Amino acid sequence: MARRRKNRTHLKGAGATVQRANDGEPRSFIIKHGQVGSSLTQLVRDLRKVMEPNTASRLKERNRNKLKDYLTMAPTLGVTHLLALTVTDVAPSLRMVRLPAGPTLSFRVERYSLMKDILKTSRSSRSMGMEYLTAPLVVLASFPPPSPETPPHLPLLMKSFQSLFPPLSPNSMSLSNCRRIVLIAYNSDRGTVEFRHYVITVKPYGISKRVRRVLEGAPKKSLAKPSSGFLDLGNEKDVADFLLRKRGEPSPGSDGYESAASSASSAAGDDGDAVSLADDYVGRNNKKGQKKAVRLSEVGPRMELRLIKISEGVPGKEGAVLYHEFVKKSKVEAAALKASHVAKERLRKQRREEQESNVQRKKAEKEQGSRKNQEESDEDASDAEAEADESDQEAHDEWDEDEEISEVGSDDEHSEELGNDEEESEDEPEERPPTKKVRIRGKR
Repeated sequence: MARRRKNRTHLKGAGATVQRANDGEPRSFIIKHGQVGSSLTQLVRDLRKVMEPNTASRLKERNRNKLKDYLTMAPTLGVTHLLALTVTDVAPSLRMVRLPAGPTLSFRVERYSLMKDILKTSRSSRSMGMEYLTAPLVVLASFPPPSPETPPHLPLLMKSFQSLFPPLSPNSMSLSNCRRIVLIAYNSDRGTVEFRHYVITVKPYGISKRVRRVLEGAPKKSLAKPSSGFLDLGNEKDVADFLLRKRGEPSPGSDGYESAASSASSAAGDDGDAVSLADDYVGRNNKKGQKKAVRLSEVGPRMELRLIKISEGVPGKEGAVLYHEFVKKSKVEAAALKASHVAKERLRKQRREEQESNVQRKKAEKEQGSRKNQEESDEDASDAEAEADESDQEAHDEWDEDEEISEVGSDDEHSEELGNDEEESEDEPEERPPTKKVRIRGKR
């Protein structure tokens, strides 16, 4: 049987990173740096939950990691925002950095609540499902409109929060993808920004709570003991006892019933909350064109932020201070500070150009030196070959062309010469090599 071949339909590595970076959606890193407690660590996890799916949910920080490491790697991975939480002597602080060139907004976290705290205080527990597969919708509330009297830092603050989330496109977005809302509200009395996170729920409109319970089934009280989905009316004699009983009367044998006015007052929402669904929505009986009541259920986290400073650039390469909560400068001081930042930036640029020119010069010198060494080695090799040719020519020239070469005589003459040589060798005594003395080692 032939082996089934698996075809991958998704990208991995650099291809996926490039595709995600080119889709135009903002990506974020949410980190903590420095020594922080368990509560702030949980706040980092909750903020990552809010920013899903366009954030690194499983990013792990190490003690040796510095803020500079994230600033260096983030643009390569297509990350556009960096949110860093740390603890100061006064209160926790949050820095929101727009990558790669800034600006940087510094906030003081006045108060905050975690997701588990919000869920504990809510009347109905809610299990998280498929809401975090799509990005939330951002709602900016109570910000003053642009005008000459509006402080210049407020429009920049509003745009910074707006750029954290994907832009809305009503013509192309699907209604079923609108599952969550992030509310950014400006409190002019306190001068703070409130951060809220909600889940959108759709309820039947124009019916009482008890009728809605009959239609929707029994609520799921816990995940450990799931309900069958049907409402238990075993203790009721008639369905009217359940639908028309007065509030606060748990016993089925009471003789009082709800009036039409009280039943209408318990209906889910009024005309201002009712909307006609433009498309099919998630949930039971949420079809296009039906009239439904929209509710927002807060799931947390909740933060109250105070803007402290807005500066150009990123941490480590900060430029001029655009706004400061506590330090106010005159126009002359602001102009002098801006001039000093311009001079620093010019000097930094000059040093960078000088460094690049030095690198290019050293690289050219290295290439020239290697080329020179190659030429010298080629010259040495050619000189050695020339010397070898000259020595062969000299050896050939040493042969004397005028020297006569005697021819070999007859066999008789050659035999006579051999005989004379043998007689001479017999007359001379044979020389034998000296004998070696044998050494005998005895026992000591």
